[in-house]
Amino acid sequence: MILVDVAGLGAHRPGRPLFADLSVTISDGDRLGVVGLNGSGKSTLLRILAGVSEPEAGVVRRGRGVRVAFLDQDASLAGENIREAVGPGWEADAILDRLGMGGLAESALDTLSGGQRKRVALAKALLSEVELLILDEPTNHLDLDAIAWLEDRLSSFRGGLVVVTHDRHLLDRLTNRVLELDRGRGYVHEPQPVHKGSGYAAYLDGRAAREEQAATAERTRRNLARAELAWLRRGAPARTRKPKARIDAATALVDRKALAAARDGELALASMGTSRLGTKVIELHGVGHHFGESPSLFDGLDLVIEPGARLGLVGANGTGKSTLLDVIASRVTPAAGRVERGITVQIGYYDQLGVELDPSMKVRDVVAGPTRQPDYRDAALMERFWFDGDAQWAEVSTLSGGERRRLQLLLVLAQQPNVLLLDEPTNDLDLDTLRALEDFLETWAGALVAVSHDRVFLDRVAEHVIGFDGAGHVAFVPGGVAGWLAARAAPSTAATAMTTTVAPTRARTKRSPSTLRRLLATAERDVAALHERRAELADRLSATSDHAALARLAAQLAKLEEEVSAAETTWLRLASEAEASGVAT
Repeated sequence: MILVDVAGLGAHRPGRPLFADLSVTISDGDRLGVVGLNGSGKSTLLRILAGVSEPEAGVVRRGRGVRVAFLDQDASLAGENIREAVGPGWEADAILDRLGMGGLAESALDTLSGGQRKRVALAKALLSEVELLILDEPTNHLDLDAIAWLEDRLSSFRGGLVVVTHDRHLLDRLTNRVLELDRGRGYVHEPQPVHKGSGYAAYLDGRAAREEQAATAERTRRNLARAELAWLRRGAPARTRKPKARIDAATALVDRKALAAARDGELALASMGTSRLGTKVIELHGVGHHFGESPSLFDGLDLVIEPGARLGLVGANGTGKSTLLDVIASRVTPAAGRVERGITVQIGYYDQLGVELDPSMKVRDVVAGPTRQPDYRDAALMERFWFDGDAQWAEVSTLSGGERRRLQLLLVLAQQPNVLLLDEPTNDLDLDTLRALEDFLETWAGALVAVSHDRVFLDRVAEHVIGFDGAGHVAFVPGGVAGWLAARAAPSTAATAMTTTVAPTRARTKRSPSTLRRLLATAERDVAALHERRAELADRLSATSDHAALARLAAQLAKLEEEVSAAETTWLRLASEAEASGVAT
């Protein structure tokens, strides 16, 4: 049964188009993930599918009698309190409890935070008896337990599902198709048997193949253009009166910038830099805190954050994770204990609200600040964060939620901090920005403390995970995020695993100089061999025109690129360790 069918959709926002001639059909049982760079029109498309907005072009056809529930980014609720907004009944109470809103059913809506309103709106959508469920970033403001429960709930939903999310676990588990919005065009990716039904896996492979095909086509175009230009410029004197216009056209063809398959380059975070960090960073001694007469969120907390520390904080909402970040940042004075900070520490704090942005200001003026006019350095910085010429002149009010978050990230990193505090950094960021941020943090020289409910993000950037159990107990969690979820699934063991004191983080055991030199030599050989394989595979790809062979080689090259990236990361870490240990390489 077709639930909704759209054809030839078009939409734009002030200054630039979002998408044009977009067509997609959603049938009963479909699990469609929508992905794309922030500002590509994902939320606009969802509003059109839900019937909240009308398209500027194209046709929307809905199945007869199809009921739709829609979770918007900006949650809209009706009623005086949560109970009136969600509705009565035991199931409503159960879902609210699962989403971290248990016991708050009588709370007035005007007293709720933005995250609480989003969770109430999600509960309302999940309770609706509908054939089509459309969710825009449903995992924002949910803790790990709630996300795991939501995945189970959505996997059992028998109607059609359309979801925009940055949660890669959820995309991989739930989607059987992915619609990618890329610079005004839409690409639908459907899984082959090798993808085991995952629309997200099909999207990753499909996008890699498309970009390789674009790169191959660009190499062919440039070769033909150079040949044309060479022919025009050489030859017998009798042919020297070749039309200048034709020569100019060939020159322009050679010099023309290729249309990239997905993005105008990578998000250039690696060049952001950081200020020097001394041996003493931040130490917490016997720290505890509570608000008013409420029980302590944590008590007697001892924590040493050392240079290069990578800490992830996990726990249910309201257990004190953000409060601990505020204590570390000196935004909150702890009720007990003391915080010591090294003299070289410069903190960058990327919190859930982010830097407050004046909606009437232009992006370029926000970046330059109030004391000077924007210049070429600001323009270069904005381009590195995917704010091109038009976007630099856009007012903040016209940016999508994800673009505002990316702008806030720019403002934090531009300060070149050496200690980063990240509070739910993945909320509203697109997948490309998330990957770039993860790559940056993996090799960044400063210390990091991150609160996140994104499992992939924590697995990539956190070396140690600290868990908050909600009863004032805080402790390192063996096994990282997976260990935390396993402990939560077995409460009897979780209680014994938590203690009130977090031991200081320690540096890794130092390797001997001979071991370092051996590992470095091995890593260098691995990188060199992978580069040779990549060059050989790229040559084979550019030499073939067979569609099936092209797709197969592109998939192999995409997998090889991951191996190259991993090998280079290993080499960089070993080289940094050798340099710090004074080992000659």
